[in-house]
Amino acid sequence: LCVCVRERECVESPSRRTEVVARWPLIRHNGFEMNTHLQGSSPRSPAPSPDPDVDEGSSKKQATRVFKKSSSNGKITVYLGKRDFVDHITHVDPIDGVVLIDPDYVKERKVFGHVLAAFRYGREDLDVLGLTFRKDLYLASEQIYPPLETDRPLTRLQERLIRKLGANAYPFYFEVPPHCPASVSLQPAPGDTGKPCGVDYELKAFVGESQEDKPHKRNSVRLAIRKIMYAPSKLGEQPSIEVSKEYILKPNKIHLEASLDKELYHHGESLSVNVHIANNSSKTVKKIKVSVRQFADICLFSTAQYKCTVAEVESEEYSVGPGFTLSKVFTIKPLLKHNKHKRGLALDGQLKHEDTNLASSTM
Repeated sequence: LCVCVRERECVESPSRRTEVVARWPLIRHNGFEMNTHLQGSSPRSPAPSPDPDVDEGSSKKQATRVFKKSSSNGKITVYLGKRDFVDHITHVDPIDGVVLIDPDYVKERKVFGHVLAAFRYGREDLDVLGLTFRKDLYLASEQIYPPLETDRPLTRLQERLIRKLGANAYPFYFEVPPHCPASVSLQPAPGDTGKPCGVDYELKAFVGESQEDKPHKRNSVRLAIRKIMYAPSKLGEQPSIEVSKEYILKPNKIHLEASLDKELYHHGESLSVNVHIANNSSKTVKKIKVSVRQFADICLFSTAQYKCTVAEVESEEYSVGPGFTLSKVFTIKPLLKHNKHKRGLALDGQLKHEDTNLASSTM
């Protein structure tokens, strides 16, 4: 949060991060099939619950929504319970589901699964001569078929999917390490084509002899997923900042204090900024400007911090003469629709055909 008081010079508070965290709604199908109904469900039942746990003894059994995607030849199909996985600081939600295979097609080969994080820092059309502006990191990998011996029990979702799909369905379970970056994309310039720069995650299953084999499009499945972070349940103190500006050969100062009405804001909420100015100098404050800035730490060869103003309010109505004080509450609302023209602005990672918003704060 930046507050400026202008006359002949500008008093600016140090940059302060404000938490703007989105509570995501339930993801819709995004072009993938989700018509799989598990045991006890009906094709005409109401909108299914995102919770896969169902009380088997209840008279009304709920359907579980799953995401389904098949390879182009239809020989392997991935079933996934959700596509948003929450980072809880200490751990990340596990990625669990099943892969349905055609044993007559796979034969003596194997089926592998990968969770891939990709950081793209250049346009796709600039990838020439084998040089790509992309770094890939395999966060987790596993042999899905033939299944390896493990003591890990099946999750509730996996049990129901295997019971529904039959003996050719095999479970997978990936644990993503903590401290990985959240899904984020950098807003492209008008006219840019291809994937935007940023961090995205992908679940991949393919048929091959070993994990090092290069997957073919016809017998592999790639499903985009997201790693997100929600706001902490315990809120902190009300943010505030104080600064003073003194002038050469002038004994007195201009004192500026700014505070927010709360620490945490959700997307679409307005920020109420309480500004208090005590002018003990001989100068007159002629202009007040309140702005919200986004700070993004991007590491390529070295870590650099990029900042961008996403909302701004400026007023010349409230002048503060020598010896006077002013207390005023300014309301400001940072929205993506007002920043569509700003290239490089950090946005929350998005799945295909979904709208997004300004990037949420991360820890």
